[in-house]
Amino acid sequence: MKRIALLMFFCATVFIGNAQTKNFIDKPYLETSALYTATVVPDKIFLSILITEADTKGKTSVEELENKMAAKLQSLGIDIKKQLTLEDLASNFQKYFLRKKDVLKNKSYTLLVYDAETAGKVILGLESIDISNVQLAKTEYSKLEELKIELREKAVAKAKTQAEALLKPLDQKAGKALYISDMNTNLRGVFNTRARGINMAYDKAMQESDFQPLDIDFEKITVESSVTVYFEIL
Repeated sequence: MKRIALLMFFCATVFIGNAQTKNFIDKPYLETSALYTATVVPDKIFLSILITEADTKGKTSVEELENKMAAKLQSLGIDIKKQLTLEDLASNFQKYFLRKKDVLKNKSYTLLVYDAETAGKVILGLESIDISNVQLAKTEYSKLEELKIELREKAVAKAKTQAEALLKPLDQKAGKALYISDMNTNLRGVFNTRARGINMAYDKAMQESDFQPLDIDFEKITVESSVTVYFEIL
């Protein structure tokens, strides 16, 4: 009996769904698609820092370089407790062989900064204390989710404007939305990042007082949101 009841409920559900679909198709409607795009400057910049004794040919230990790095970053206003993290817990124990007899240690860190100017200061500052292995890992935008929602709203509004413009010459109007499809939200420039000037050479004769921030121009993050909307024709 339960099986019969479940079967009847399923059939009724399918019938109602088909009826609703038929009613939707029977109504005159206009399909419009809209794309809305925005570009933002990344406000979270992740730098990968490799500290290795090879930079000083084994003359300075990783521990000494690590202390120098911490002092240099703090002098630049970096909160190392919040912005500096060890990339891998095993990084403390990484070693490699040089010339089959010398064992040199290294450590890998990730540093978070919030603008390109600070990134430039960090690169120059670390270069001055014999830490030259600094690379751009990735960039992010902290309010990305809020931006996605905003772009969806604007894309829907744009779709309605397009529908009204198409129907106006016909003396018709766009009614309520019968169907909305959030097609996709594309991101460009988040993982495929570039930084001009990131590998600029450092002049050893340059005094620390002469430091100028590197002219780094990070690729902007492009966010695209597209929707398709069916409007009833009145």
